[in-house]
Amino acid sequence: MSEPSLGDAGAVDPAVSRRRRRRRLLRWFLTVAVLAVVGWFFANSLVENWSEVAAQDLDFHPLWIVTTLLFILAVPVSGVLWGGIVRTLDPTARVSLREAVAVQCASWVLKYVPGQVGSVVNKTVWAGKKSISRTLVIISFIYENVFLQLASLVPGTIIILISLGPDVFGDNVTLLLLPVLAIVPLAIVSWKPVFHRILDFPARRVLKRSIPREYFLSTPRTMLFAAGFGVPRAINGAGFVVLAATVVPLSPSDWLPFAAAYVLAGAIGVLAVFVPSGLGVREAVIVAILSAYIPVPQAIVLSLLARLLATVGDAGVAGIYALVRVTIPKEHRP
Repeated sequence: MSEPSLGDAGAVDPAVSRRRRRRRLLRWFLTVAVLAVVGWFFANSLVENWSEVAAQDLDFHPLWIVTTLLFILAVPVSGVLWGGIVRTLDPTARVSLREAVAVQCASWVLKYVPGQVGSVVNKTVWAGKKSISRTLVIISFIYENVFLQLASLVPGTIIILISLGPDVFGDNVTLLLLPVLAIVPLAIVSWKPVFHRILDFPARRVLKRSIPREYFLSTPRTMLFAAGFGVPRAINGAGFVVLAATVVPLSPSDWLPFAAAYVLAGAIGVLAVFVPSGLGVREAVIVAILSAYIPVPQAIVLSLLARLLATVGDAGVAGIYALVRVTIPKEHRP
């Protein structure tokens, strides 16, 4: 039997080559499509918010830059925490801080794809490249969002109720019921035995296999991460306080309620799943709470400014992703 020549060994099957080209074209098409969707939603949000703020005839204040930077900082901090969840659930997973931050920043920008589909798909695709269980990463995504909601709802509701009482919402008392009603199921879901049963039942029925109990956090770890996710929420609240100080005079006693108003409004906006990105809901809650401290027109201006600077901050998050991504091996990039 004759040995294959070097030319034969290096030959590439034309069918394989065509399949590779099709996959490459599909990847480029999907990349362009996702960027187009994200870009359209982002630009639309930025234009709408800018026009509303410009109508208020406000002068630029240097502290708005500080606010925007704080809004940006909260995202990589939450990425570090999310990466910690993944490493805890899978001790063999080699997830560096850079990768966790890059994945989180990309998923954060992809929130402009409605329904958080882009966010979770980005993380699961990355998990495939890292040979990490996609199921585990989806569970970490759920944990992350539950902890962020709890870190917003629990302290935010307590601070506002102590400071102003339930009457602050007036006719909008249903807005207050959202966080109160959400706290209990969120807390239950974060409890390992219950959370495992909730996800394991459909997995056995649909996928015909169980989800390992190791994919769920123990009670001490749950409490630790739940507390940790209060840090990015505190950063967001601090950014809003800095912003508020540029519009109205604040005393130190106002700092905590104003910060609580912002993070609580953001959480309620997420709970209002029937409204894309909680648009309008967050602003309504901010105005409802802050109107007890400042005139309604100023509260409206603050809510609009916060939305505008948060949108500008998302561009900064995209910049962080672009900078960190080039330091990550190509095969592991989100």
